[in-house]
Amino acid sequence: MNTSARIHWVRVLIGGFLAELSVFAVVVPVFLLYGQHPLLYAAPAASLVTCFLFALWVGRRIDSRFVLHGILVGVVATLLYVGLTLGRPEPLAYLAAHVLKILGGAAGGLVAGRQRKPTSTATADVR
Repeated sequence: MNTSARIHWVRVLIGGFLAELSVFAVVVPVFLLYGQHPLLYAAPAASLVTCFLFALWVGRRIDSRFVLHGILVGVVATLLYVGLTLGRPEPLAYLAAHVLKILGGAAGGLVAGRQRKPTSTATADVR
């Protein structure tokens, strides 16, 4: 397999961990200030944004499979949360947040891939 086509697992794991840590950094103060109810709105938004940002970060150092790497960032973040809660039942908003983590990661990977590609792939053949 070409080395540029491999999955960069260390970056994916770090990105997923930091994305989930960032979600906690956002929602814990919201919980402490406003209680449980606003978490139903803050957690999905934070999940989407943090996974998007950390998928962009992962995409800075890779050469291919940007969307796959972004999706994996979202999956890692989701699995970390599920592991922390021991798989207990969650409100529907938290389940939506897990989907948004994966979608945010995919979007971040897509943007990272578009930033890495040259703006003009056409070559001019001037004679």
